[in-house]
Amino acid sequence: MEIQRIPFEDISQFSDRDVAYVNETESLRPFYKYPVHIDSFAQIFKDKAKDKSHRPLLMEVLNEQYEKLNLSEATKANIEALQNDNTFTIVTAHQPSLFTGPLYYVYKIISTLHLADLLNQKYPEYKVVPIFITGGEDHDFEEINHLHLFNNTLTWENEESGAVGAMSTNTLEPVIKELDEILGDSDRARALFEMIQGAYTKHQKYATASIDFTNELFKEEGLVILDMSHPKLKQAFIPIIEKEIIEQPSKEFVVKAQEALEDAGFSGQAYAREINFFYLQANARERIVEKEGTYEVLNTDIRFSKEELIKEIQEHPERFSPNVIMRPVFEEYILPNLAYIGGGGELAYWLERKEQFEYYGINFPMLIRRNSVLWIDKGSSKKMDKLELQLDDLFVDTEVLLKRYVRENTENEISLSDEKSQLNAIFENVVNKAQEIDPTLAKTAKAEAAKQLNSLSQLEGKLMRAEKQRHDIALNQIRGVKDKLFPGNGLQERHDNFMMFYLKYGRDFFEILKEYLNPLEKGLIVVRDS
Repeated sequence: MEIQRIPFEDISQFSDRDVAYVNETESLRPFYKYPVHIDSFAQIFKDKAKDKSHRPLLMEVLNEQYEKLNLSEATKANIEALQNDNTFTIVTAHQPSLFTGPLYYVYKIISTLHLADLLNQKYPEYKVVPIFITGGEDHDFEEINHLHLFNNTLTWENEESGAVGAMSTNTLEPVIKELDEILGDSDRARALFEMIQGAYTKHQKYATASIDFTNELFKEEGLVILDMSHPKLKQAFIPIIEKEIIEQPSKEFVVKAQEALEDAGFSGQAYAREINFFYLQANARERIVEKEGTYEVLNTDIRFSKEELIKEIQEHPERFSPNVIMRPVFEEYILPNLAYIGGGGELAYWLERKEQFEYYGINFPMLIRRNSVLWIDKGSSKKMDKLELQLDDLFVDTEVLLKRYVRENTENEISLSDEKSQLNAIFENVVNKAQEIDPTLAKTAKAEAAKQLNSLSQLEGKLMRAEKQRHDIALNQIRGVKDKLFPGNGLQERHDNFMMFYLKYGRDFFEILKEYLNPLEKGLIVVRDS
């Protein structure tokens, strides 16, 4: 395997804010607490130790959740370690996407595993546990109900609504059957399918099934998976739920941060509301709003007075689901966490939260941009060699790349730039003569020049198209390589599912990634199988 790193700023698919954060642009410095460097953790250990501990509760909840899963010795040891004051966590999170969804689902996890190992080596006086939080309370079903695999799109059809984690697995049978047909009959495919079928058919709730599958993939690495929707975790969060809904402080902090970010040249990411909690019911997750002292649950007949709402929070905190504004606070309130690893969009939310965390007296974690990866399989690598494509060529617009290839491989001169220069010189003289004889004719001469230059450009385009036809096979191969590595002109990691690589490489796919996915190192990681 050949490993290279490409700076984010050289890749058009990464946003300006993403690039700015990774490159530690000074204008973003006021919005985070710790520089992204391994030495920063010496201070983070001390700062997080001052936060209120929920270790006994965390142990209780994790042990309960893992009763339904195959608990590895590595994960068991990590869970048990969490009861100790010198044990801390590194967190990443994602929605329970269908069969893990896009590649970056597993990239997040592997980045977290790598960093936990690094910190355990660097700071042996502490223990660092990798945590994956599954966002089962989200209700955007269209975001999690599909995946792309070998040019197929598998879609879970389901008429339920509300929190996706609470949905039944009964309707998954058709998409599981479709997956079976796509995977094939190899030993590796059969083993992978049996793992998926086992996870998604033995649990009634989708959240538990998703956790089970992810656990089967990463249990030997000691990954700890946490479902934050557990009622006991919500019980511990009651003081902040009540304060946030009744006093509504967060909107002011987030809006203030967004205004400062805009002054620094970056747009706001999250829409902060007065009340940043949903109300959960069976098949429903609706916003809570306040109207003239009465608290209403949108799209329902549910109404609370202030006193009734406080009573509801005290007795049923599990019914109150944090939105994107409050979810980070909930996670950091419960966990002894040092750092959050996420994508560029996620970190954009977090960059608006620093003052909010200070208000609630919770330490603001280090924010780390997860690793991004482009995996070039052996077939694509061979085509690149045959076409004499360099790695840098992959990041060029496809049409620009095709024209460049034609120019470099044609025996004919198809550029008319010299002729255009000559024509410009001729018409410059014509315009000058016209100006001397009759100034009104100069405008006509200029228009004729533009017309003739346009005709040359059209002819040049026809020459290019004619030459392209002579290289049709090669150009189609270039398109094929580009489409495979950049589906829809986007990043591979945001489209393809891990299974297409796992079937080819098995566990080696994870092992190679874990070796190189160090989220403290900058740049897109390119893995080329040559």
